[in-house]
Amino acid sequence: MVNFGDLTKVLEEQIQHWEGKAVSDSLGFVGQVGDSVATIYGLDKSVYGELVNFSSGATGIVLNLLEEGVGCVLLSGESLVKDGEEVRGTGQVVSVPTGLGLLGRVVNPLGIPIDGKGPIEAEAYRPIETPAAAVIDRGSVDQPLQTGILSIDAMIPIGRGQRELIIGDRQTGKTAIAIDAIINQKGKDVYCVYCGIGQKTSSVAAIIKNLERFGAMDYTFVVLASAADSAALQYIAPYSAVAMAEHFMDKGKDVFVVYDDLSKHAVAYRTISLLLRRPPGREAFPGDVFYLHSRLLERAVKLSKEKGGGSITAIPIVETQAGDISSYIPTNVISITDGQIFLDSELFNSGFRPAIDVGLSVSRVGGAAQTKGIRKISGRLRLDLAQYREMAAFAQFGSDLDKATQDKLAQGERLMEVLKQPQFGPLPMAEQAVVLFISINGYLIDIAKEQVNVFIQDFLKHLKAEHAAILETLSQTGNLTMETEQDLRSVIEHYKQKK
Repeated sequence: MVNFGDLTKVLEEQIQHWEGKAVSDSLGFVGQVGDSVATIYGLDKSVYGELVNFSSGATGIVLNLLEEGVGCVLLSGESLVKDGEEVRGTGQVVSVPTGLGLLGRVVNPLGIPIDGKGPIEAEAYRPIETPAAAVIDRGSVDQPLQTGILSIDAMIPIGRGQRELIIGDRQTGKTAIAIDAIINQKGKDVYCVYCGIGQKTSSVAAIIKNLERFGAMDYTFVVLASAADSAALQYIAPYSAVAMAEHFMDKGKDVFVVYDDLSKHAVAYRTISLLLRRPPGREAFPGDVFYLHSRLLERAVKLSKEKGGGSITAIPIVETQAGDISSYIPTNVISITDGQIFLDSELFNSGFRPAIDVGLSVSRVGGAAQTKGIRKISGRLRLDLAQYREMAAFAQFGSDLDKATQDKLAQGERLMEVLKQPQFGPLPMAEQAVVLFISINGYLIDIAKEQVNVFIQDFLKHLKAEHAAILETLSQTGNLTMETEQDLRSVIEHYKQKK
């Protein structure tokens, strides 16, 4: 409802200070302002998402189109805006700078640098909201995006152009997986974007420091709307990040984007919607909260060769409460994405890290996004782990077990040890293939469970030093031929005899 008392007061002030100049611009005035939301009268030609400038220097984005005026969310200078202030429509939607000048930089969602390294040279400006690529312009997802994490690349493979959700409770290693995946893109001609939404600035500073330590900032940039920023900036952050990424995709490049995290993004949008007096729905989220994320993630795509063959691979992160993946935002994002990596807090607390629950995790692209070698070896891995979990449940009852069951349990225990991986230790594809080959073919069965990872590290060092040709062949072909397999078997057997 319009507050006519406020409106009368504002109109009286406008009449007193009227200068009588003729203008052709889209002009209006602030009728009401508070909590980063302004109601503006007079902008009758505004469009949804238009950027508006206030005479005090503040900027805002139009999100409500009403009969009597527009509802505007302030992006900057909210403390400066006063009732009756003049507002000018720009006729443009919010756009952000993009180009190679962004690499190695930290920017806010408006593309303004916040790392103190000076201005950014923009190659182009792109609107933050654009339609996703048409179905006819898309190609199939068939090229792997290696994360360097053995359990993901073997059982939950991610392809270039895919949308794979990382979901789990707080402090279960969700961001750690995404950062390892960024570090693993070094030398693979993939640009990376880390989009922090509602994160503590100190946490993001630690992430940037680690990316710099491993040389990943050379091909990465960070878009940050921290917890201290307004809900409006947190709301536009992922759209800005994907708009910047689309510039590289249109040039035929592969881009990897991490949204950390979409739970906080949905909360920021709920805050804005309630302040704009939109009707609340389930869990007080507005009715279009599904569209909020679907229009974002649909922009992650693999383009066809005719369109340049570029891609955007999206890794959204969603936080759950007490492992409940059936609540509103998790179910929404699960239904939009092409699979999910579920992290379990019990696994994490028991020391199994990365704490990936293989039973609940899935990739809907599957083997199409794996190299032949990994696909050939890892086919049995998921089945072996499922059998191990089933047998381990029965073995708890303490009954006598036959030799075959004991061997299956011992093999499963060693597979679980192999899948443990330290942070910042991504494995190249060739080394992953070797580790899987050793594990699945029973070469670890006679090694103590506690010594499995030590044995694997020592063997990989031996292989690099004495038989680098095997790793070279695996790297170049991506395939495990009969000849390479025989060479690998003989190397393993000789190494174990010497041990």
